[in-house]
Amino acid sequence: MECCRRATPGTSLLFLAFLLLSSRTARSEEDRDGLWDAWGPWSECSRTCGGGASYSLRRCLSSKSCEGRNIRYRTCSNVDCPPEAGDFRAQQCSAHNDVKHHGQFYEWLPVSNDPDNPCSLKCQAKGTALVVELAPKVLDGTRCYTESLDMCISGLCQIVGCDHQLGSTVKEDNCGVCNGDGSTCRLVRGQYKSQLSTTKLDDTVVAIPYGSRHIRLVLKGPDHLYLETKTLQGVKGESGLSSTGTFLVDNSSVDFQKFPDKEILRMAGPLTADFIVKIRNSGPADSTVQFIFYQPIIHRWRETDFFPCSATCGGGYQLTSAECYDLRSNRVVADQYCHYYPENVKPKPKLQECNLDPCPASDGYKQIMPYDLYHPLPRWEATPWTACSSSCGGGIQSRAVSCVEEDIQGHVTSVEEWKCMYTPKMPIVQPCNIFDCPKWLAQEWSPCTVTCGQGLRYRVVLCIDHRGMHTGGCSPKTKPHIKEECIIPTPCYKPKEKLPVEAKLPWYKQAQELEEGAVVSEEPSFIPEAWSACTVTCGVGTQVRMVRCQVLLSFSQSVADLPVDECEGPKPASQRACYAGPCNGEIPEFSPEETDGLFGGLQDFDELYDWEYEGFTKCTESCGGGVQEAVVSCLNKQTREPADESLCVTSRRPPQLLKSCNLDPCPARWEIGKWSPCSLTCGVGLQTRDVFCSHLLSREMNETIILADELCHQPKPSTVQACNRFNCPPAWYPAHWQPCSRTCGGGIQKREVLCKQRMADGSFLELPETFCSASKLASQQACRKDDCPSEWLLSDWTECSTSCGEGTQTRSATCRRVLKTGVSTIVNSTLCPPLPFSSSIRPCMLAPCAKPGRPSTKHSPHITAVRKIYIQTRRQRKLHFVVGGFAYLLPKTSVVLRCPTRRFRKPLITWEKDGQHLISSAHVTVAPFGYLKIHRLKPSDTGIYACSAGPAREQFVIKLVGGNQKLVAQPLSLRSEEEALTVRKASPNEALRAHKHQNGIFSNGSKAEKRGLAADPGSRYDDIVSRLLEQGGWPGELLTSREVQDSTERNASSEEDQNAEQALLHLPFTMVTEQRRLDDILRNLSQQPEELRDIYSKHLVAQLAQEIFRSHLEHQDMLLKPSERRIPPVAIPPHKHVSGFSSSLRTSSSGEAGGSSRRPHRKPTILRKISAAQQLSASEVVTHLGQTVALASGTLSVLLHCEAIGNPRPTISWARNGEEVQFSNRILLQPDDSLQILAPVEADVGFYTCNATNALGYDSVSIAVTLAGKPLVKTSRLTVINTEEPAVTVDIGSTIRTVQGVNVTINCQVADPPQVPMQLEDIRALLSATGPNLPSVLTSPVGTQLVLDPGNSAVLGCPIQGHPTPNITWFHGGQPIATATGLTYHILAAGQILHVANLSGGSQGEFSCLAQNEAGMLMQKASLVIQDYWWSVDRLATCSASCGNRGIQQPRLRCLLNSTEVSPTHCAGKVRPAVQPIACNRRDCPSRWMVTSWSACTRSCGGGVQTRRVTCQKLKASGISTPVPNDICTQLAKRPVDTQACNQQLCVEWAVSSWGQCNGPCIGPHLAVQHRQVFCQTRDGITLPSEQCSALPRPMSTQNCWSEACSVHWRVSLWTLCTATCGNYGFQSRRVECVHVRTNKAVPEHLCSWGPRPANWQRCNITPCENSTFQPQRAFCKYPTGHRVQRAAPGTKPEHRALDQGPQGL
Repeated sequence: MECCRRATPGTSLLFLAFLLLSSRTARSEEDRDGLWDAWGPWSECSRTCGGGASYSLRRCLSSKSCEGRNIRYRTCSNVDCPPEAGDFRAQQCSAHNDVKHHGQFYEWLPVSNDPDNPCSLKCQAKGTALVVELAPKVLDGTRCYTESLDMCISGLCQIVGCDHQLGSTVKEDNCGVCNGDGSTCRLVRGQYKSQLSTTKLDDTVVAIPYGSRHIRLVLKGPDHLYLETKTLQGVKGESGLSSTGTFLVDNSSVDFQKFPDKEILRMAGPLTADFIVKIRNSGPADSTVQFIFYQPIIHRWRETDFFPCSATCGGGYQLTSAECYDLRSNRVVADQYCHYYPENVKPKPKLQECNLDPCPASDGYKQIMPYDLYHPLPRWEATPWTACSSSCGGGIQSRAVSCVEEDIQGHVTSVEEWKCMYTPKMPIVQPCNIFDCPKWLAQEWSPCTVTCGQGLRYRVVLCIDHRGMHTGGCSPKTKPHIKEECIIPTPCYKPKEKLPVEAKLPWYKQAQELEEGAVVSEEPSFIPEAWSACTVTCGVGTQVRMVRCQVLLSFSQSVADLPVDECEGPKPASQRACYAGPCNGEIPEFSPEETDGLFGGLQDFDELYDWEYEGFTKCTESCGGGVQEAVVSCLNKQTREPADESLCVTSRRPPQLLKSCNLDPCPARWEIGKWSPCSLTCGVGLQTRDVFCSHLLSREMNETIILADELCHQPKPSTVQACNRFNCPPAWYPAHWQPCSRTCGGGIQKREVLCKQRMADGSFLELPETFCSASKLASQQACRKDDCPSEWLLSDWTECSTSCGEGTQTRSATCRRVLKTGVSTIVNSTLCPPLPFSSSIRPCMLAPCAKPGRPSTKHSPHITAVRKIYIQTRRQRKLHFVVGGFAYLLPKTSVVLRCPTRRFRKPLITWEKDGQHLISSAHVTVAPFGYLKIHRLKPSDTGIYACSAGPAREQFVIKLVGGNQKLVAQPLSLRSEEEALTVRKASPNEALRAHKHQNGIFSNGSKAEKRGLAADPGSRYDDIVSRLLEQGGWPGELLTSREVQDSTERNASSEEDQNAEQALLHLPFTMVTEQRRLDDILRNLSQQPEELRDIYSKHLVAQLAQEIFRSHLEHQDMLLKPSERRIPPVAIPPHKHVSGFSSSLRTSSSGEAGGSSRRPHRKPTILRKISAAQQLSASEVVTHLGQTVALASGTLSVLLHCEAIGNPRPTISWARNGEEVQFSNRILLQPDDSLQILAPVEADVGFYTCNATNALGYDSVSIAVTLAGKPLVKTSRLTVINTEEPAVTVDIGSTIRTVQGVNVTINCQVADPPQVPMQLEDIRALLSATGPNLPSVLTSPVGTQLVLDPGNSAVLGCPIQGHPTPNITWFHGGQPIATATGLTYHILAAGQILHVANLSGGSQGEFSCLAQNEAGMLMQKASLVIQDYWWSVDRLATCSASCGNRGIQQPRLRCLLNSTEVSPTHCAGKVRPAVQPIACNRRDCPSRWMVTSWSACTRSCGGGVQTRRVTCQKLKASGISTPVPNDICTQLAKRPVDTQACNQQLCVEWAVSSWGQCNGPCIGPHLAVQHRQVFCQTRDGITLPSEQCSALPRPMSTQNCWSEACSVHWRVSLWTLCTATCGNYGFQSRRVECVHVRTNKAVPEHLCSWGPRPANWQRCNITPCENSTFQPQRAFCKYPTGHRVQRAAPGTKPEHRALDQGPQGL
């Protein structure tokens, strides 16, 4: 019990003395001099959380008084209380809930922030205004004010700083850090301008992260703010800000203020979640949002402790490091998070010596050497540089740099990089071979080889490197030529030679070699020598020769031999066969041609080997026309085996033979263009390319057509890709210019210019300005450099001229102009617009003056308002109203609005419109004596008008009703009357037709309601009035036409229009109703369920319309003379609506009576309609006679129509079960003689009969009204009198009067109207039995359809049930089927089955079955459609080739249905017409380039080449392709390339670093984790993003390793004794710790986290105690006299009751 610990004033002297004596301690010199005893111990804290107070006492040792205080205080328990603890002051108030105050119990609530006495306990009774001071002082530790740390101690408010110290004035900085310098957060300010559209209704303004403080946002414009939140746990939420107030959003307090033109949002913070402020579009104008807040720097560098010493003795070193720490999640994150903030500077590692004591292994003395001799510092160690990426012209080379450490034995191991960060890291990339590449250097030309005429000259061309040395490495393709012709102008006097004269030695040899096929040049080449003699003297032998790789040395003009691999190209043959003639005198037989081939030229024998064709290569193209090349091989004629081509005579090689192949058109495929240049040079740009679906018709003519993308079945290649993905250098980025500070007169506009760096991921990194080397862009400029128009400068109003009663106030006006320089100058008042008199003087009204000798009576002014609603229906010139109501008026009506007042002078009445003061103008007149006149209303006049008489104020709302019977919205900008009239003239009825029925009064979806904003008070009745206008108390077409017709047009109206106008005269000019009547409707609708509100609103509005019109007719009857009242009203044309206001206006027509002389007399006939009952909604049913109405549970209205014709006009009466219907407020007779039953009940079930009677006869038709699912019993109320018949039969319910002995039969007919059965299996089985293989269909009330071929048969079923069994009649096209011609049919199964055979075009149409019995009828229908599918041979398709011998045209077949193409599957059963392809374009093709397939790439990566053969071919009409000279194809098309680059992608590979130390987290006994780096690089060692190597298997970056530090296990001690021997409260504990296996010493517990931790406590001895009960010990204490116990609030925890307050006032 805390009360036992509580020390209060008045404690017994014995207890106080014991406390003081026990607190005496040794005194200081100052205490002895001051005669004070030592301070006693500190008392327990007054609170356990939330900040409390503790005190200490001391005793005066002198008999006299001591100077100073005997009590001192300090704060304590400065930790936040849990949320359930509640308010400390509220707990103290609630302690008095069970104490009567003036004889009554109250629930007390705290009254905080009392400016006079904040430390008194003032409480307010809940639900009342009663405020009582329940205690003069609150308990110590109670906060003085809710938003302050100051606390009450001994009844006085003491200052407490943010450091929770008494008397401290330390404050928190903007970041929330106590006594901080503001470095832990950053100020974020900015401006957002909305650019919303109809497709983008909301946008993000700013994201405010967790922990931000002092947030303030100001929105100016029509849009609205709302909030989205996301907590650290990932929970998302959304909060709409609809009204002013203070809200709690995710435990963060939000203060929101809403004004008409702006919104202000404040949050003190710190935010407990991430807040995203968004804007929602509400109007066409743009909005701006200015925001400012302090954002915490949530990632900061945190310096680590010193790492373990590098040596246990003898001197070592230890380092610190820095890690990036996330303040939100309290965990270490990657370093790049801290690099985001430029304010964050990573601290440098600190290095210090450690363990300098001598090692115990020595003799007690060891010289302390510089510790780097024994334990050198970690150092950077680099691998050798890689080979240079380029041999000249500048390249790069790289190396790996790692941090290593060397132990005393000289072993070098890799360690973490932070250990080496005390020195700069060595570069890992450097340039290399930056010297120029070798170049060709041409020397001077030699003299011409002749002295006259034409000759040759030569020059030496050398490859010179950057040092001027002759070397190799130059490209042969760029080598200048070494020989050219020369002409000596001296004429020669000998015969002119045809060829240039070659030079003599030393140039003669070179010239001769140039003329031969193999000459020695300055480039290495194969040089063959002469063939040796044949190895045999007869028969076939062999010849050999030497083939050397040689080069010509230019300086010495000598030839040098080189290794064979230095020469490029194929090596000439060094061996061949030879024939030395026949042996033994044999004479072989040769033909003359063979003899010439064998012994011609050099007489070599080559007949053993010869060239032959061996098939063709694969076609170069799979479609569209390709090329096949004949394969020529050198074969041994005897063995038919392939031989080296050098053994065959080159001159006898057969010509190249090509042929066309795969000439069919290619299928659709994607054509891909080249990538465009990158959009950005750095950061991340985009490249685009054209990708389209194409179809190649002919490769010869290169004919291609573009197709739709859907026709290419392969996935479409990408049209966009990222490029230049590397960081940009820092640069200045300007924001948009802010709006000019002035609209005229010279202002300034500003913009923010920031130094940013576009990163490789497209994001921007904001940097300090020093990072941008270029000059900063301008952040301010002048704007609006023009003079302002002159304007009035008004002073403040003066005080009222009188001290009581009525007076005036004035103010002065000065005309001024602001020049473009910004200087304001006074100008002539004529340059300003006219100033109304009311702008400089206005009346004022103070308290009434007291009459002399009489005490003043305070009677405030009063406005007599009229609470009515007016709806104008007909044109009137002027209307008079009294304030207090709502008026819905037609345009161009003048309005006089009166404000009747009492106890107020009428000239002092002021008028406002929509909150703006009204002054007289040409359109609006503010008249004296409380009148306001508006001339000819227009849309801009709609709004809320208010008149003020001193403190009294009343309103009047004016809305406009347009010609389309819809309310006219108040325009944003005024529009002329002529424009409005023009709109109505253009389409007077379109707006009426476009007006859709609203969903309901409470769900019409206004914009304000959708946002949850407060609805306009002037629009509360708009929905009901709109319903009244929709109901249509007048013909809408008539009203619209009246607005646009002049008098001449109205005179030309038809007789029907004149009748309608006459009917219109009986409408009220203005419908009037009480506001309370509409308030009742709104209140009733609000109590209805959502799904029935629309139905009830229709019904209630219809009743309201009837009441309004009935009251108008009654008022009109009282005004008319009796003779006038007998004139029957004119019939109004029927309206679409069957209930409501329009129905209430219908009355019987006299038109027919008036015209009876012109028409023949006829007896009454009731029109019978067999259409189904019309269900207007789920609750309103309309039907005609002859039907059956089944009442469902949701039916709210039933309307029974009875239309009769006859002359004279018949009189309609209604009977139910033979008795006349009694009308009431629920059973109504409508003006058109229809019977309406509202809210039908079971008592309304029965047969309703409509009787039509005139002088010539009568007619009657019944209709059955029954409950859904219940049978109908036909009853009668007839009285039967029988005196003669021996037997009589009557229906149940009748009355019979007869004589004795007569047999009486009473019929009880149970009528079940025809209806569709729930189960259709029986009728379907009947259909299958009638026509097993015939198409069949079931009729239905809404209709079904069956599509058939001509000549087919069909079976129709009419599913029906009812009692008695209904009679079924079939109809075709609306006529009985018996009268149909050309139709073959059979009716089966008592009419339920109709079999129609041999269908034709005349057989199609609607078939219907009518089922009837006494209870009603049911019509069902089905339609048969005769459609035939057939094949159609359409136009020829495009020729498959434009030339050659493969071109054909296929006739196109289409499956048609009624001339419309359908899927070919529909024509599957039809005979397909035979079509034959037609040859086309059989002509020679123009010459074109033919290409073979590309060869394989020479390299798999890093850039290779591939080649193909290109020849000029001509395809003949016969299909043979012959080669032609290349010049012919060159004239027609550019020669295709025969060489292209391939596999340009980099050669990449995964590279790994060495494994790190085995110091990761323990994952098992002796097991830890070690890491290594895995990175992607080129084969040259250049590091690349990991995505580049994603196609290769990635090596492991982690692995398990053996660690001595993980040789740990959990060690447990023995359980302690149980705290109880029985019961449920005993427990025992034991010690659990993580220990090392070898040393058996305790280690941190996280090393053992790989295994479950054993429990360290458990319950024990949980057995019932015998013959005893548990008695918890209680502590009793007595309270001193005169002190009352204060109880804690119910439900609060004992530790938070805080009733252990120390002594007060000592």
